[in-house]
Amino acid sequence: MKRIVFFTMTWLLAVQGAYAAEFKLKSPELKANSKMAEEQVFNGFGCQGKNISPALEWSSAPRGTKSFAVTVYDPDAPTGSGWWHWVIFNLPANTTGLAKNAGDPHASLAPQGSVQSRTDFGKTGYGGPCPPPGKPHRYHFTVFALKTDKLPLDENAPGAMVGFYLNQNVIQKTTLTAKYSR
Repeated sequence: MKRIVFFTMTWLLAVQGAYAAEFKLKSPELKANSKMAEEQVFNGFGCQGKNISPALEWSSAPRGTKSFAVTVYDPDAPTGSGWWHWVIFNLPANTTGLAKNAGDPHASLAPQGSVQSRTDFGKTGYGGPCPPPGKPHRYHFTVFALKTDKLPLDENAPGAMVGFYLNQNVIQKTTLTAKYSR
């Protein structure tokens, strides 16, 4: 009888784990694998968008999350190392999203205590897509659930440095990919 109870409990725990909520990212402005709107496009380098970061919403963060970070990265940029479009970290553990235009550091829409660091545009905050004419580029919007309260970095940290710390502290991550071409 003890053996049957043990196997039944083990099976129930396995089934419960299989149906655990999945860490998910969505956006009212972005649709997965679809073209980004001109509102999110960079204003400069020959592009004339509004450079407004989209609202992001995430749910079912993993147990043990102490903070979040969000990055936007273009692996298709013709640089040999991709292009960092947005890096924001030290988002409190109770954060479940970012407001539209939170990527503008002067708008004060990002959670208090968060840090927006330097992108490959050479400044802090969101920098929308502006690829060279040709094939569509992919833009990976990624939310990192982290096992640390804060990363020991400031607004001068480049995306690659932040990425190093994120990968050392990630519990789980979720990505929404959008595209843009001109």
